[in-house]
Amino acid sequence: MTFPSSHPALGRALAARGYSIPTAVQLAVLQADAVGRDLLVSAQTGSGKTVAFGLAIAPTLLGQADELPPAGAPMALIVAPTRELAMQVQRELDWLYKDTGARVVTCVGGMDVRSEARQLAQGAHIVVGTPGRLRDHLERRRLDLSALAAVVLDEADEMLDLGFREDLEFILNATPESRQTLLFSATMPREIEALARRYQRDAVRIETLQRNEQHADIEYRAIRVAPNDIEHAVVNVLRLHEMPAALVFCSTRESVKRLHMRLVERGFSAVALSGELTQAERTHALQALRDERARVLVATDVAARGLDLPALALVIHADLPNDTETLLHRSGRTGRAGRKGICTLIVPFNRRRKADALLAGAKLKVTWTPAPTADEIRARDQERFLSGPIFTDPATEDDIKLAEALKAKRTADEIALALVRIQRAQLPAPEDLAEDTGPPPRREERTRGPRETQRPMRAVRDHGREMVWFRIDIGRERNAEPRWLLPLLCRAGDVTKSEIGAIKIFDRDTRFQVAAEFADAFAQSARSMKQNEGRISRVGASMHDEAATETDARPARPPRRHRPDKAADSSAPPQRDARSKTSWRDRPKGKPGGHPGAKGDKPKHHRKGPRPHGASSPAGGGPKPVSKYGHKKKQRATPQG
Repeated sequence: MTFPSSHPALGRALAARGYSIPTAVQLAVLQADAVGRDLLVSAQTGSGKTVAFGLAIAPTLLGQADELPPAGAPMALIVAPTRELAMQVQRELDWLYKDTGARVVTCVGGMDVRSEARQLAQGAHIVVGTPGRLRDHLERRRLDLSALAAVVLDEADEMLDLGFREDLEFILNATPESRQTLLFSATMPREIEALARRYQRDAVRIETLQRNEQHADIEYRAIRVAPNDIEHAVVNVLRLHEMPAALVFCSTRESVKRLHMRLVERGFSAVALSGELTQAERTHALQALRDERARVLVATDVAARGLDLPALALVIHADLPNDTETLLHRSGRTGRAGRKGICTLIVPFNRRRKADALLAGAKLKVTWTPAPTADEIRARDQERFLSGPIFTDPATEDDIKLAEALKAKRTADEIALALVRIQRAQLPAPEDLAEDTGPPPRREERTRGPRETQRPMRAVRDHGREMVWFRIDIGRERNAEPRWLLPLLCRAGDVTKSEIGAIKIFDRDTRFQVAAEFADAFAQSARSMKQNEGRISRVGASMHDEAATETDARPARPPRRHRPDKAADSSAPPQRDARSKTSWRDRPKGKPGGHPGAKGDKPKHHRKGPRPHGASSPAGGGPKPVSKYGHKKKQRATPQG
């Protein structure tokens, strides 16, 4: 079948690359009513958008000619959000326009700006770049857009999300009004529609998204793991499938660095990609995956958009994305251009609700399975080994001679054993994971049985959530406070603060609640807690009864020392003036049975209450009188007589 094309030269390039059946978006831009017009296109990721807009601008650039004129001021400008996507677009347009003599130049951040300036000065037919670098060249008058005939904004929604609105408007305002404007975006928020109304003329709206159906070429799976088994689960998923290329997504640069180091230590040929790397390092990592020098790419969301890795058949979400859009863009790196792919989400027990919300928002049908075990991986290794090319490829003469020499020197069992050892030495060892206890029950599925069948230490927290009591041997004697106990408990049990309930601090220990569905995993993780940080254990009886028993078991405080020189009523607090009708002049000068100057019977001065006569005088050495608002009172004259 011949791929339909708007120009013979492009048709020959498509045939040479093996393109026979166009995708929906490619077919839509080739319709007669779309030729030469402004286009507003929304299509699924991995649907061949780069080839689509390359075909769409061909009539504008070539007309009826077979080749483009000599390179000068650029005729087309492609704007992409990231360096990787811009360089990928440049590679795609290179082979697509090869027979037309097109010169495609890139202008992206992180590359040598002087080299780009020299290339622009030599002339270009198509310029591909990122918004910031293109604006820089425009402001320095290195980029001439006077002859521009077509502008393409690729992944326009991503560029707006990254804060490139001002740069995009600056670039579009510098282009001729007669240009053809093509706007490609995976989603169409209001900001994109406003941009289209401002810079497009009578645009043709093309939408090939299947909003209620998931990508047919991607199989979605989710596996349940303990929070501290995420890295082990990634290892086992990689080993189970053994794909030529796999992409593992992490949420932060530090997570990428740590997971990449762990995979390399385990024997995987892995490379890393994150925003902190230089452009040369990022290009080297991607090229290593394309050349099959590496089989695993660990990346942040910088790789979630636009990257086209032909051999990529497995995507792993080591960290869950923050929204459904990122989930779809991450997963869309596989299953591209008709190829099948697998997308696996690693879901810790304490992130099940977030995973359910993401999958429901993206309308994805996912298969929940336990994490691959070491036995399953070894069985899969055996199947791959016995059916591998090492047994099926035709043998050469050298192979036959070596085989005859082996049979003469070694027995068949020795040869087979050596072959097995060589095979296993090339493969990273699988990891042993914690036993899968199944998904946590949903709230509507939880039922409370008879009281006598329940655990004695389970309580009900707000919203009907079932909780389990634990204790840690840290209490008031060690200055226990919830503000530092809560992070300690979360770290020790691999849970979040949402899984911790009430915290009750006693003198010698602290009792706290953990959500029932996480109690077993919490107890397992808490066993590895350092001894100097405290010991955590389940509480086996009623929390209040046990606390009362512990309190009763403590030695009673010794009684206060009796002072024989004090009267029986000396412990009674003095009365306020407002509560007594006796004038201060009629009050005794000292306490009964003694006088203010007697040893061991010094009057105690309280802020709230009358002071004995003479206590506030400077000669008496007492504190200055203070009002109930904390202000010093004026010294009152002491009556004589």
